[in-house]
Amino acid sequence: MGYVIGLDVGTTSVRSAVYNTESGELKMVKQKSTEQFYPNPGWVEEDAEEIFLAVSLCLEEAADKLDGKEVLALAVTNMRETVVCWDSVTGKPLYNAIIWQCRRTKEYCENLSVEEKRTITDKTGLVVDAYFSASKIRWLLDNSEKVKAAKRKGRLMVGTVDAYLIYRLTGLKNFVTDVTNASRTMLYNIKTLSYDKELLDIFGIDEKILPRVIDNDEIAGYTFINGKPVPIAGVVGDQQAALYGQGCFQKGSAKITYGTGLFMLFNTGEKIAKSESGLISAIAYRTGKKTTYALEGSVFNAGTAVQWLRDKLGVITTAAESEALAKSVPSSNGVCFVPAFTGLGAPYWKSDSSGLITGITRGSTKAHIVRAALESMAFSARQLIEIMERESGAKLEEIKADGGASENGFLMQYQADQLGKEVVVPASSEATVFGAIRLALKTLGIAEAEDKKSFVLYKPGIRDDKAYENYLSAVKRCVYDA
Repeated sequence: MGYVIGLDVGTTSVRSAVYNTESGELKMVKQKSTEQFYPNPGWVEEDAEEIFLAVSLCLEEAADKLDGKEVLALAVTNMRETVVCWDSVTGKPLYNAIIWQCRRTKEYCENLSVEEKRTITDKTGLVVDAYFSASKIRWLLDNSEKVKAAKRKGRLMVGTVDAYLIYRLTGLKNFVTDVTNASRTMLYNIKTLSYDKELLDIFGIDEKILPRVIDNDEIAGYTFINGKPVPIAGVVGDQQAALYGQGCFQKGSAKITYGTGLFMLFNTGEKIAKSESGLISAIAYRTGKKTTYALEGSVFNAGTAVQWLRDKLGVITTAAESEALAKSVPSSNGVCFVPAFTGLGAPYWKSDSSGLITGITRGSTKAHIVRAALESMAFSARQLIEIMERESGAKLEEIKADGGASENGFLMQYQADQLGKEVVVPASSEATVFGAIRLALKTLGIAEAEDKKSFVLYKPGIRDDKAYENYLSAVKRCVYDA
């Protein structure tokens, strides 16, 4: 037996993990932060070369932890929707990566015709929004001279982060993406499982510059680790990876990931479930030539609220401090926090909304504000689950939680209270990278080690409906005042 190395390429950091196929032990090895840039209001970028260097460093650190044992596979999971463009000959990026949070193309999306929007949503399951990749690609084609020049020379490649990294890691040989990442571009038909000519025409994008799409149980190519060829397998978008890592294989199972944003996925089986209330129909994963779909609720800002309190206001010095502060007061004392820093995602999709803190009085303290920030995540999740249950006709008994904020005991208990459901948190919050590793094992036909994972169970207590109603009222102000 041997190891599988997992790479988790997130919004502000890259992390590597090592999975022992014999013991089932998963160890996080290295984390390397990547810097974000904000050239204009609402714009968010990162240096794609810095992302690759961070990946290289994390991979090197992981390779040093293998005790001479064989590396069986490299699994990759990544932030979705982010767009990278690069030169096919050099592999070098032609422009900064445009991050999924970036709102520069909101007017472009708004100006699409009603018929075009209807076509896009019908074929992709997505709400037309700057969040997704297609309008970002269109912006690059229109505004970057380097991109224009590379296209004229037939050297332009454009894709999500997974495609860029695979191309670099395979020595500029394999130009591929997986089905979950492709489905976030607004160019991929989730019914026919192919790029769609009508969608490509709407955005004026040539399919030749896009990567080939593979299933989640296909090998994407080979890279070299410790001088030996290693298959790249288990390539999958981060939220779908978390769903798979949490073992949500059955129709009606669901998970919440608390990261930069908050993402909830609800397994709908082999049927595409359409939402009338602002949720997304998504490809959950595709294995064994079968496609599993999901309903998804994407909230743009969650953990960013705590980051903002820490980095911009200095209210806390570490994210972990938020738990003790929130517990130090019996309630938020009427304070309500809507962290719409980059607009509102599901179910509103209002790109021009901005954040709001209401209910502040002379008696308000930093503890009340911090508590309100954590409560906002629980309220967002409650709203999404209520929609999912209503539209699917299914009743969730429990919800699985992962991501950094799932380690916050106050938030998880408050989440259980608000949902009126049990919240299950694995002892390791690394469901995302584990999901990619799990898919790599499936791809290579390697049996998983016996599941010895422990978890923390939060049982629902008293639900504060008044606080939830106040939050919804505050959100409506963000929607209608925008």
